[in-house]
Amino acid sequence: MIHYINLKKPNHKKLWMVAALIISFTMFSCDDYFKFDLPESGSIEDVTPPTASFGATQSDVDFLVYNFANFSNSATDFVWDFGDPNSGADNTSTEVDGEHKYPAEGTYTITLKASDKNGLSSTYSETIEVVEPPEPEAIVPDILEAGFEDNSLPDGTGDGRDSWRISGGKIFGISSDEYVGEQSAKFDAGDPRVAYQALTVTPNTDYIISFYYSMKDDNAGGKIRLAILGQSISNASEAEAAIIASVEGDKQEGSKTFNKLTLSFNSGATDTIAIWIDSNNIAEARVDEVKIELVEQL
Repeated sequence: MIHYINLKKPNHKKLWMVAALIISFTMFSCDDYFKFDLPESGSIEDVTPPTASFGATQSDVDFLVYNFANFSNSATDFVWDFGDPNSGADNTSTEVDGEHKYPAEGTYTITLKASDKNGLSSTYSETIEVVEPPEPEAIVPDILEAGFEDNSLPDGTGDGRDSWRISGGKIFGISSDEYVGEQSAKFDAGDPRVAYQALTVTPNTDYIISFYYSMKDDNAGGKIRLAILGQSISNASEAEAAIIASVEGDKQEGSKTFNKLTLSFNSGATDTIAIWIDSNNIAEARVDEVKIELVEQL
């Protein structure tokens, strides 16, 4: 005999209604045991409160001006107090970084308050001493091959003349009649020779330059010239127009008797000058031991 089982399809609507009643009953019945203090919508715990910090740098252009770099963390709003109450509204700023010009030398305390949108804040203060920095020392340039010696360049090379060459000008010769060392520069009679070397100097500074020279006495009227050019040049033909100071030596006491020739000059507005040495080509001359110094150090 075959038995048939009649399986009725569950009533889902009734099941959902029962479940809803159970959940509602549970929530309402547990209300007295569980209380929740929910935060405002979108809020989270502030685990990184702001930290204020900054660095101060004196301007290279105006020593009374200071720039303040903001190094604060976790902050969105800033209030600067530059410690200069006499400057009025300019004493404060709400910019990220700060800048302020102080009225005079003195001690000032700068304060930065850094805040975030949660209302937390941090304050950092630093004291600065506003003083005019000392003037940098003037440059005393190195004259290359100043004694016209072979192998005297910084790398150990050179024939005593390599640093003195200029396009359009015939370089001097080398002589064994010297003031110091083993060689000197020789400026022939009847054959124009020149020496040129550009130098970096401090503008508006007083210098003194010198060398030792000798001249043969076989032809009267000989002269050796030491000149300063107010700029560098690229060709010997430009030298005469660029001279800002010069002096001549005319002592003719033989090739082995050296005399000192000295020239004082101010560098003017430029930071580049040049040494120029030549003669009037009447008598054979020698030059040795070229030197440049600051006038204030003498």
